Amino acid sequence: MYPLIRLTKEFFVHRNAPKLEFGDIHVSHHMCLPWDIDPWMELNNGRTLTLYDLGRLVLAKRSGIIKGLKDNGWGMTMAGANVRYRRRIRMFERIEMHSRATCWDGRFLYLEQSMWKSNGECAGHIVYRSAFVDKNGIVPAETVVRALGYDGPTPTIPDWIQTWITAEDQRPWPPMQE
Repeated sequence: MYPLIRLTKEFFVHRNAPKLEFGDIHVSHHMCLPWDIDPWMELNNGRTLTLYDLGRLVLAKRSGIIKGLKDNGWGMTMAGANVRYRRRIRMFERIEMHSRATCWDGRFLYLEQSMWKSNGECAGHIVYRSAFVDKNGIVPAETVVRALGYDGPTPTIPDWIQTWITAEDQRPWPPMQE
C-alpha cells in the first residue's frame, strides 16, 4: 500500500520551507519502518523507490512543479530510472534523502536523488527521467522549465547521464518476447 500518511507528513513538515530554484537540493529525513523491510530485515528495493517518491513529490511542490502542472493542465510521469543500491538500510535506521532537478534534454527532465546513512555513507542513488504530458503527448522539457519560471542557462547534461540517455536510445522497444 502506498504510504499516504508518510506523504502527508512530508508535505506538512515542509509546508513553510522556502521555494527551491532549479538545481537546489531538497533534504528530507526518513526511517526504515517494519513494513518497509524484506525477508533479510533491510529496506525492500521496491519500497526504496516509494520512499524516493516522498522526496521527489515535496521537491516538486517546493520548486513549483506541482503548481505548474495544475496551471498548464499537464501530468508528470516517470519515464525511466537508473538506480544504484550500495549499502543496506536496516529496520529503524534513519536516512537523509537529497533530491534535486539536474538537467533536461529535448523530452525529459532529469531528477537525481540519494539516500545517506548516519555514518555519511551513500546507501543508494537514483536518476529519474520525468516526462511532462498533456493531451497531445510529451511537452518539451524546455517549455516546462521556462513555464516554471526558470530563465537561466540550460545546464550541461553530465557525461554519465548522457551515457545513460544514449544507452536508452539504443535499447530495443518493445522488448523481445519468447
